Amino acid sequence: MSNGEITVDALLPPAMAEKAENVGLAKANMDAMTMFLLAILAGSFIALGAEFCTVTISGIADKVGFGLTKLIGGLVFCLGLILVIVAGAELFTGNNLILMATISGKVSVGRLLRNWIIVYIGNFVGSIATAYFIYLSEQYKMSNNAVGLTAINIANLKCSDMFVPLFFKGIYCNALVCLAVWLCFSARTSMDKILCIIFPITAFVASGFEHCVANMYFIPIGMFIKSQAAMVTEYGKDLSNLTWYGFLVKNLIPVTLGNIVGGAGFVGIFYWFIYRRKKG
Repeated sequence: MSNGEITVDALLPPAMAEKAENVGLAKANMDAMTMFLLAILAGSFIALGAEFCTVTISGIADKVGFGLTKLIGGLVFCLGLILVIVAGAELFTGNNLILMATISGKVSVGRLLRNWIIVYIGNFVGSIATAYFIYLSEQYKMSNNAVGLTAINIANLKCSDMFVPLFFKGIYCNALVCLAVWLCFSARTSMDKILCIIFPITAFVASGFEHCVANMYFIPIGMFIKSQAAMVTEYGKDLSNLTWYGFLVKNLIPVTLGNIVGGAGFVGIFYWFIYRRKKG
């Protein structure tokens, strides 16, 4: 609505920034149980995108090449954020944008941290539960164990990286995720939102960047499959890094910190300063 007239045009960035603050206020004031349950859903949704990606790229690299394999994996992974945004759920990485409402004084630091902590835990529960249920389905045996071998390889590589690369991969991952969420603030329809999501999310996955909630699925599913001795033998590579320590400490800590810097800092603070700071 502009000057009393109805418009179907997408919101422009200044209006998007105001909407981002109002959405952040609503998220911060949500009751804890609703927030936690929606966070479990978000963890499950992102896990489904990760599962879809794992199945799709299994065994195709030799046929289509490295770059195209990454592109295809990124496209199908978009399922996760599409479900979060369109179906409705609470995702830690996207909620880094609540910082915009905090800087404007609409949301206290306490309320911001309350949201981040509850949602992070809920995302963890949803992702881990989905990983375990997928493991119990024995889906990893598909295509003569190719899906399971792909899952183990993804998890092992993520636990074998060093702090600094993981931190910076986390920064650029959540910069792209929060840009996808930011673009969705301009959207008028569900199709608008889906189109806003596809390119940033495909870019982060294809580029090999690191998303803490996605890793809450990618790494545990690899560890669960690792418990099958036959799969370990067939994989035939060192899996000493693929442990709970490797997951929670070596990967999740630097990736989470990088995600906060990329989402809250590179996107939230920048757009707040551009559009919402008091000028003059």
